[in-house]
Amino acid sequence: MSATRDHLGRPLVAVTGIGMATPLGLGAEESWAGLLAGRSGIRRITRFPTEHLKTTIAGQVDLPEEAGRDPFPSPERVERLAALTAEEALAQAGIGGRGGFPGPLLLGMPPVEVEWPHRLALARQAARSGAAPRYPDLVAAAEGRRDLFEGALFAGIGERLADHLGTRGAPISVSTACATGATAIQLGVEAIRRGEAEAALCIGAEGSLQPETLIRFSLLSALSTRNEDPARAARPFEKTRDGFVMAEGAAALVLESLEAARARGARVLGLVLGCGERADSFHRTRSNPDGGAIIGAMRAAIADAGLDPGRIDYVNAHGTGTPENDKMETLGMLAVFGEAPPPISSTKSMTGHTLSAAGAIEAAIALLAIRDGMLPPTINHETPDPAIPLDVVPNAARRARVRHVLSNSFGFGGQNVCLVLGAEPG
Repeated sequence: MSATRDHLGRPLVAVTGIGMATPLGLGAEESWAGLLAGRSGIRRITRFPTEHLKTTIAGQVDLPEEAGRDPFPSPERVERLAALTAEEALAQAGIGGRGGFPGPLLLGMPPVEVEWPHRLALARQAARSGAAPRYPDLVAAAEGRRDLFEGALFAGIGERLADHLGTRGAPISVSTACATGATAIQLGVEAIRRGEAEAALCIGAEGSLQPETLIRFSLLSALSTRNEDPARAARPFEKTRDGFVMAEGAAALVLESLEAARARGARVLGLVLGCGERADSFHRTRSNPDGGAIIGAMRAAIADAGLDPGRIDYVNAHGTGTPENDKMETLGMLAVFGEAPPPISSTKSMTGHTLSAAGAIEAAIALLAIRDGMLPPTINHETPDPAIPLDVVPNAARRARVRHVLSNSFGFGGQNVCLVLGAEPG
């Protein structure tokens, strides 16, 4: 391996900029400080009424421009969070600006749709004649509403962001359930490795905290109902865990070939060394009980990085806090690492599950763990689960030597993406 090539002769992929927005704060450093302090960003939902809902807590991100006005609809929130984190990452990388960004935009985002507040407003408009509105009446009421069309146009967000940020070529928007943010990074890594781009702007953004989404996850029995004490509700790997806590946020990474980054004198924050992807096509929400896709994605990422499992110093878990996920991730850890796996922690215990943004946020966290030699904790770890024989870095951050981190993202529908992040070779 040369100084700028990996074990297969491909360009090494450097990270030169990080942007982050989470329920712990706006900006990468504020979120990171909250994680190291073991602070929870989970609180009672204030954005919409929660009477009669089984779950009334979440990880909200309140944007400054929302003060004194109605909350943004989900598509606009996704776009604003993506732009906010991209601008932070680009500023840190010292790239872009008037000359544009020298590579594509890879945007991981949730499905978007016309939400219930809009539908109810159309129903009220269609019902002014006194009769109960029918579906054709709603369609008629929506005629000329270009804002509704553009807001629910999946690729439209990426197009507007690409124009705003000055990225090159056609932007790519992707949604792979809870693996979405990691998928966006994988696409950027592959473009640079193939020589199709010297740089890529990769974003995972999530802004779907609204009643319909909350109810859908609740109907799947996926959400925690520990409403009485929001900060203690998310408890991955703990015996009394009862589901994940829905959250929102975003993260952006500026990727460049290491050669290009060094040539322009950029500060390298770390490397994306490996990507592994596997799907099991078993069930809409459950993993195959044999764990094959989860194990395969972890092994594939480590092998793609040219490492053996013993060189992984820390794992940032998918760690949602559902009984099913944590059991399957434990199975994967023991299969890949044997009886002495490395420390693994779930930062979702503090941020909540940021869904489409999670893979990007947790890749950023992995890079910061490498930078500072600190393992963020799994908080709310009160009663260990004897079926989970892992070092979950319980309740308090820990200083450690961290050179290689595996970041796991396991999505509904068996969509699994794992990333290996590493320190710049010295």
